[in-house]
Amino acid sequence: IISKGDDSAFKGYETISTESWIRKYAIQGEKILAVLDQTPFYAESGGQVGDTGIIKGGGTDLVVLDVKKDGESFIHYCEGLIADKPKEKVRCEVDDDRRENIRKNHTATHLMHKALKLVLGDHVHQAGSLVHPDYLRFDLTHFEKPTTEEIRKIETIVCSEVLMNNELDVSVRNFDEAKEDGATAMFGEKYGDEVRVITVSDFSKELCGGTHVNRTGDIG
Repeated sequence: IISKGDDSAFKGYETISTESWIRKYAIQGEKILAVLDQTPFYAESGGQVGDTGIIKGGGTDLVVLDVKKDGESFIHYCEGLIADKPKEKVRCEVDDDRRENIRKNHTATHLMHKALKLVLGDHVHQAGSLVHPDYLRFDLTHFEKPTTEEIRKIETIVCSEVLMNNELDVSVRNFDEAKEDGATAMFGEKYGDEVRVITVSDFSKELCGGTHVNRTGDIG
């Protein structure tokens, strides 16, 4: 432990860079695992992959390869050099282009979820997903393979929402109130008393801790 205090305050909803203290670190082979007091890096969760980027300053020069959660702590998996006993703050920078593509694909999963329900039926539920900078994968519950015509309808609905360029509303709500208001919760996900609600116009409303675009047109 380098310095005392809380760790892993996530600042990545507001910014892609922070000045942070290294709270503790461990060396495992060629990898350096670091915990910061605050971080702009998203840790893999809810199907969304972890961020990548750099951590530099005071003799530390790290490339962040992945970020995962251990309880409430964000573990940054890195390669590079770290100061023996860091005495200065480090500059943390998320790979912005990669994060932007992840945001687009995550919002697209919300649009797809609603479109699937509209076309295939309200019984459809998300049963897993992968939100990656290069693509998205969406697993769903349904009693048969969607037909080519149904897939075209789903694509048309999603593309229509993208073209409408509606602004997303992001709010923090009480879990029970959000559910009563019609927000969709993901099966198997754990939620606290306070939840983040992502609303796309009157089209989609889901509980989600991931990163998203500002407007649907950004997905374009």
